[in-house]
Amino acid sequence: RPETRLSRRRLAVLAVFSCYSLVNAFQWIQYSILSNVFAGFYGVSFTQIDWLSMVYMVAYVPLILPATWLLDARGLRLTALLGAGLNALGAWLKCGSLAPRRYPLTLAAQAVCAVAQVFILGLPSRIASVWFGPTEVSTACAVAVLGNQLGTAIGFLLPPVLVPNTPDDVDFMAHNIGIMFYGTAIVSTLLFFLTGVVFEEKPKYPPSHSQAVLQTKPPEDYSYKQSIINLFKNIPFILLLISYGIMTGAFYSVSTLLNQMIVTHYEGEEVNAGRIGLTLVVAGMVGSIICGLWL
Repeated sequence: RPETRLSRRRLAVLAVFSCYSLVNAFQWIQYSILSNVFAGFYGVSFTQIDWLSMVYMVAYVPLILPATWLLDARGLRLTALLGAGLNALGAWLKCGSLAPRRYPLTLAAQAVCAVAQVFILGLPSRIASVWFGPTEVSTACAVAVLGNQLGTAIGFLLPPVLVPNTPDDVDFMAHNIGIMFYGTAIVSTLLFFLTGVVFEEKPKYPPSHSQAVLQTKPPEDYSYKQSIINLFKNIPFILLLISYGIMTGAFYSVSTLLNQMIVTHYEGEEVNAGRIGLTLVVAGMVGSIICGLWL
């Protein structure tokens, strides 16, 4: 049997991935939880601000299959670098939109971050299986997924604190938005460089016997197209896809519109809207852990 060994690098790989996944999720919700602030700052409607959230979903649907194909065909390192690099690029483009009437630029920047998300969300299971041992796979995958959820939680909590609503002082508002944008860009860039340093295609020794078998399997024995066809012939998978889609759609809808639902009836409560969003995500994280143990 081939030699298997756990690499110490695996923890660094998981930590860096979880961090830049966190930043990407933070960038998704940072506009929506401040819908009234950004609508006033850019001089646009709430619907246009909602598109800064929905662009994440619009990009995901057509691009997820090409992204997973790229992961299978070109490997883990390239996919990770694309996700981290586009995340940093989108964050820096946002720094150029720190003035009223620059909504098109901030929408383009958010679209770049949305494409980065496609190269991020498919990686947790691959990282866990390629780098971690058989008794660690489920824990590693859970940590990688929770990193994204934690980013959403911070995205609900932090922006309302950093950017108070000051409609009578646009310059002060731009200054506060700049602190949030530049801080995100600097962190994203640091994580991109760390990804280049830490990520390798696979460890020197396979972490499990199943990985050892997969690494010796000829590539022509695997068909990405056939694996997709097999999935959509699987009735339990279809039921899981529909039920998970309904729940995820409800969560994204409430998250996108949360600020508007609160401040319409409770003016000036942007910070509490963020706290409600934080409660929503943290409750889901606790529920995920409980359901995982139950499962």
